[in-house]
Amino acid sequence: MTLAMDPRLIAALLDWQAELGADEFIGDVGVDRFADPVAAAPAPTATAAVARAVPTPVAAPPQVAAPDPVAEARALAAGAQTLARLAEVQAAYPHCELRKGARNFVFCDGNPAARVMVLGEAPGDNEDRQGKPFVGQAGQLLDRMLAAIGLDRASPDPAQAVYITNVLPWRPPGNRDPEPAEIAMMLPFVRRHIELAGPEVLVLMGNHACQAMLGQRGITKLRGQWTEALGLPVLPMLHPAYLLRNPYAKREAWADLLALQARLEQP
Repeated sequence: MTLAMDPRLIAALLDWQAELGADEFIGDVGVDRFADPVAAAPAPTATAAVARAVPTPVAAPPQVAAPDPVAEARALAAGAQTLARLAEVQAAYPHCELRKGARNFVFCDGNPAARVMVLGEAPGDNEDRQGKPFVGQAGQLLDRMLAAIGLDRASPDPAQAVYITNVLPWRPPGNRDPEPAEIAMMLPFVRRHIELAGPEVLVLMGNHACQAMLGQRGITKLRGQWTEALGLPVLPMLHPAYLLRNPYAKREAWADLLALQARLEQP
């Protein structure tokens, strides 16, 4: 039941409120003028809070494939059409860490037109200093061994000359053994080196040369046994450095030299 109010009473009430200072109509709900407007602001929703907390994802940079050192070596070696060019691209090859600690790049010595090509393992200290393979004590012994069957690296006659190189063109620190990864990187250059030189016979001096060209180790068993690589007759032999440490093995080395001489004398 709605009670009707006397208009005079309503007017009297309004006059009383005006006297108290209420001279503006606000609304049905009172407003606290002393409240903090920031605190009174509505709290953000959970969705808005999460949106601000989670950063906008940034697109990752595109992945760049790491270079394949062996594939790059193959491409560089295949593109070399001369020994001089092969030496240039191999010397500039950036992926073999040995180059950073070596004094010199050791590419070859002897006559590249020689019938016989000797492949050793890696430069030693003397080779690193002089930039030529087999110039230390082992190299001097090799020269005497070759001279015994009429061969000389300095000979201008291809029939009597010898051409010499190594699997690695840079000296490993402390004359340590070549590592498999180092051999793998240098093998394309070695193969191309042999192809460009075109010898009639390839002599492999020591275990690491046999590992590189034949995929086999055990030089004391492999030595003296003719085999084949890159379409060439190959003779594994004991490394002269091994002979310096084991003089009793010179008898086997002499037998291998005679086998090489006999092969060269065949019509």
